[in-house]
Amino acid sequence: MLGTSVRALRRLCSSSSVSSINLIKDYTNKVTATARGTSICTCTIGAAKVEDIAASSSSCSSEPLNSEAHNENGPCPCPSVAAVHVHLLRNNNKIRRRRLGDRRNNKRSTTDKDAIELALDSVVKIFTVSSSPNYFLPWQNKSQRESMGSGFVIPGKKILTNAHVVADHTFVLVRKHGSPAKYRAQVRAVGHECDLAILSVESEEFWNGVNSLELGDIPFLQEAVAVVGYPQGGDNISVTKGVVSRVEPTQYVHGATQLMAIQIDAAINPGNSGGPAIMGNKVAGVAFQNLSGAENIGYIIPVPVIKHFIAGVEESGKYVGFCSLGLSCQPIENVQLRNHFRMHPEMTGVLVSKISPLSDAYKVLKKDDIILAFDGVPVANDGTVPFRNRERITFDHLVSMKKPNETAVVRVLRDGEEYEINITLQPLQPLVPVHQFDKLPSYYIFAGLVFVPLTQPYLHEYGEDWYNTSPRRLCESALREPPKRAGEQLVILSQVLMDDINAGYERLAELQVKKVNGIEVENLKHICQLVENCSKESVRFDLDDDRVIVLNHSLAKVATSKILKCHRIPSAMSNDLIDKQSNLQTQYLAQELIC
Repeated sequence: MLGTSVRALRRLCSSSSVSSINLIKDYTNKVTATARGTSICTCTIGAAKVEDIAASSSSCSSEPLNSEAHNENGPCPCPSVAAVHVHLLRNNNKIRRRRLGDRRNNKRSTTDKDAIELALDSVVKIFTVSSSPNYFLPWQNKSQRESMGSGFVIPGKKILTNAHVVADHTFVLVRKHGSPAKYRAQVRAVGHECDLAILSVESEEFWNGVNSLELGDIPFLQEAVAVVGYPQGGDNISVTKGVVSRVEPTQYVHGATQLMAIQIDAAINPGNSGGPAIMGNKVAGVAFQNLSGAENIGYIIPVPVIKHFIAGVEESGKYVGFCSLGLSCQPIENVQLRNHFRMHPEMTGVLVSKISPLSDAYKVLKKDDIILAFDGVPVANDGTVPFRNRERITFDHLVSMKKPNETAVVRVLRDGEEYEINITLQPLQPLVPVHQFDKLPSYYIFAGLVFVPLTQPYLHEYGEDWYNTSPRRLCESALREPPKRAGEQLVILSQVLMDDINAGYERLAELQVKKVNGIEVENLKHICQLVENCSKESVRFDLDDDRVIVLNHSLAKVATSKILKCHRIPSAMSNDLIDKQSNLQTQYLAQELIC
């Protein structure tokens, strides 16, 4: 038995570490000496060394090492040969696993390096010169400004970046990594809601040595990503690593839209915008914003939103937007509320509170309907649907991923009966637009009265705290009033350019225009038509708060010309109001009047 154990230990030498082999040899020699009658106890090899081997194996759960060795002084702490064999094997397996893990980490590190090297040949720095409109003086722009961002090449010789990087652009240049040359770029498509834009470069020289990046999938929680771009603080490219901490619908600051976004713990600073977030060797998203007041919390646009944007541009040649049901829904988590609408215990859903008159749902859904499922996916009482592994997301995400004019099947509960209703989805616009990028503001001037449609950018001219500093009534209308018909605008008298003809009306600025000569106003173009085609001697404007303005039509037209010249305003109306067929544009500057 002793010889068998010794031989077993010696055979173990061929697969053990050096320190373990030395211990085995030492232990074998002492065991052999004991067998020859030498009064040397095997515990003199140092039981602690064997215990160290045992302790090094975190998964050890075998019997204690100290076996009952027959010593004349009683029980000996010397380990048995079998115990040493077991623990040496476990220690050796752990070493093998550690070495295998090191090889895998080295392989993963090599893969990450390859992916980043690929990204370096794709990521570009974007230089933008932009000029934003002045909404208080809509006939002129503000001073131009320069900004920088990031972008990356995608298949088809296109560059993907953020919409806010090129918003209100007048001139765009791009530069490759490691190149001193800058190339002229053109903006081909912009989606301000999803904060994405596509650029193109005509120069063939630019595309030499450039790699395109492929889009991947939505990363899972705690998966690592690397954000590549050109953040502030330097001119060269930067790589920042982080992990995914959250995936859910988030408010997109630039477009004021609720879409899916991925939260990561990597810092995303000004200049990073538009750069790719790399996972493996594919793109997991596009960096676009961070959380104000927090450290190392950034957001990236996920692949489904990117693909939806690109697919819409490729199919229609322009940005098509994200669809909406046009509903305002209430969670129905209260048991008594569910009982009131005769919901069975197994039923879940949300209560329809409001329906936009411009949506297709307005024709088929009713207030107090219960939406039970969307395209066969059950909707929970809190308005969420299943998403991946034990995650949930609001069902608005399913709606936003549908293409324009696509049909969705909505299962509803109405008066205790279930119905399946087909609804055609479309992008819907609010009564007061939340942004007006890349557009010139509309305006109409008559006798020094400046009429403009109400927009949120107009309210933003009141400063960062515009919600509290702008006229309260206009702010309430901007945030709450829904449109009642297509093409409707909320028109206001923004200011009065002082002249003898409008003296006394200057205090009526910032009020909504309700009627012109008794006719309800639909939009700014409607006001322009009503005034220009007026056949009466005078024009009457009915404003909010029951205020009234009356002007002599012929005298007002003459005064308009003088006021325009005095204030160096090129035209009495913006280009979008000019009706070429009826030639409604009035060329007041053609009259040679002196201010």
